[in-house]
Order: sequence, then C-alpha cells, then structure tokens
Amino acid sequence: MSQEIAVVFTAKSTERILAEGGTSAWRLDRNHARRCEFVICTRNAHAKWEQGDWTEGTEAHHTAFLVGKISDVVPCEPTPENDEAPDNRFLIKFSEFARVNIPDVWTGDRNPIKYRSAQDLGIDFSTLKWEPMPLETKNAPSPFFEAPTPKSTVGALTMAEAKKGLALTFNVPPDSIEITIRG
Repeated sequence: MSQEIAVVFTAKSTERILAEGGTSAWRLDRNHARRCEFVICTRNAHAKWEQGDWTEGTEAHHTAFLVGKISDVVPCEPTPENDEAPDNRFLIKFSEFARVNIPDVWTGDRNPIKYRSAQDLGIDFSTLKWEPMPLETKNAPSPFFEAPTPKSTVGALTMAEAKKGLALTFNVPPDSIEITIRG
C-alpha cells in the first residue's frame, strides 16, 4: 500500500462523483496523485456554488464520506456546461469505492487537495466495504445523476441569472463573476 493518500475537499455528492467515474476537476500534480492508492473525499458543506443538487451533500463539514481506490488520473473531459476541457484539471478515477463517515478528516487547508500519510489518517482500508464502480456508458444517462435540462437562452437576463450561467460555464462561484457593461 502506498504511504500517501490523496484527500480532496469537495461539494459534490456521492451520486455525482460515482456518475463521473471518480472525483473530478482538480488542479494537481498528476504523477504525484497516480502514486497514491486511495483518495478520500471530504465534505465542503459551505460551498456557495449554485449548480444543482450535486452540490448538496448531507455530511457534516470536513467529514470524510467516500474513499476511492485510484485506478488512474486523467485529464478532465468537456462537460455539458463547458464544451472544452478545463485546463490543467484532472479526474481521479476509481476502480472501487467505499462509503465512510469519519468526522474532521479535512483540517482546513486552503488548497482543496492535499496528501496525507496513511498513518496520519488512522483508517484501516482493509476493513472498508468496497463496492465496484458503476459501469460507464458513453452518452447514456447515469443511474446516479441526471443532468439538468438546459434552459432556453433566448430572452433578457438579470445580472444574477447571467452570473449564475457564467459560473456554471467556468466552474466558479457566482460571486467570482464580475460583469462590466459599456454603452
């Protein structure tokens, strides 16, 4: 077993992570992450993204809720919200996963991905109940996540609607969007 474990701080639900084949859109050192045997997903319950139900997990803030056996680390693919793959972002693919409920695994670091030693975490990975990943089928709806129906883009938008749409496109919180109107 690898001595280092990748730990991520995410707002995505278990269902969304499984639908994507693993935990995604991370800026990381691909070679470093590939050397890890496991990734632990911890809950960011204070995310201000408004991207649908997938941002709402029921776990307590900083709690580990999902462990994945890393099968690969690959560049992110385009999404329905963004037809180009995000630069320097990766999907940490799982071969198997286990549901856990371990409070206070995330220690409040600024970077949403970090590497910790297996000894530090105190988790016995051999005792977890491992489940196989759902089969991935290109262009088929996921049994775990149904993408929202796109809204019509015809008509006037409020500033809040424009910011929300741009936030989805660029995978950032709406309050990170600034709009300047010149006229």
